[in-house]
Amino acid sequence: MKPAKKRLWQVDFITLRLFVAVCEEASIAHAAEREAIVASAVSKRITDIEDVIGTPLLLRHRSGVTPTPAGEALLQHARLLLRGAEKMQAELSEYASGVRGHIHIYASVSAVVEFLPDDISAFLAQHDNIKVDMEERVSNQVIRAVEENSAAIGVCWDFADTRGLQVIPYKTDHLTAVVHPDHPLAKRESVSFEETLQYDHVGQQPESLMNLFLRRVAADTGKTVFNRIHVATFEAACRIVRANLAMSIIPAEAIAPYQTALDLRVIPLTDPWAHRRFVICMRDYEALPMPTRLFVDFIGKVAQ
Repeated sequence: MKPAKKRLWQVDFITLRLFVAVCEEASIAHAAEREAIVASAVSKRITDIEDVIGTPLLLRHRSGVTPTPAGEALLQHARLLLRGAEKMQAELSEYASGVRGHIHIYASVSAVVEFLPDDISAFLAQHDNIKVDMEERVSNQVIRAVEENSAAIGVCWDFADTRGLQVIPYKTDHLTAVVHPDHPLAKRESVSFEETLQYDHVGQQPESLMNLFLRRVAADTGKTVFNRIHVATFEAACRIVRANLAMSIIPAEAIAPYQTALDLRVIPLTDPWAHRRFVICMRDYEALPMPTRLFVDFIGKVAQ
């Protein structure tokens, strides 16, 4: 008697999208609502996959669902496949409208605020048939996006862990202490970061690399950073400083648009690490699409 043939799962993108939604929502019901489909249909599609591959993909419990190790593996592959399909559709539709290339960049907040848009503009002036998508993320998210192939290239502070990625030098910036004119430090020509720790700070997002870095530097001196407020943007930080609620550590290049308008005092930090370096990171330069390689080459020349 011949053994029964093992059924092969025919990958379909609708099921993959539903599975990703279930994992992201941690609930079949919520995923069904998000995708405008009945929950029983979502459940059946996932059960069918589990039957074919012979292992559960979800742990079902009273509060919702979580992926099993097999489910985590499928989730990673599903995201890559879905992004690839979306990219293929977008690029093909762009060719029909005259666009001849598409570049997807993840960049840190500082890079977006300080210099990257000007360099993209200069690049597009030479390549007007290429489209660029830029998404702002904190540096650790930039690295993760490049590692997971969500973005072809990333721009971030080199303090981030770029091991395993190819990097090229890009730009530098200079961290400063930004204070209200009435602040005790306002008349200083320069200041060390340690000297600022006796005052309230405006911190960036708790998960940001800058926030993590400053806390670590403070800890090395046996002190802590007291962030009275956390904000998401440099502009918001400047307005908090203008209200004389706290001081902030902000790159000189980012403070320029607000310094005069808000009458702020900008004091250079004396610490060697206050001169930050930014890099362009990628998985494999040779594997990049031609438009993205053109952009990386252009950025490399700009950085010289």
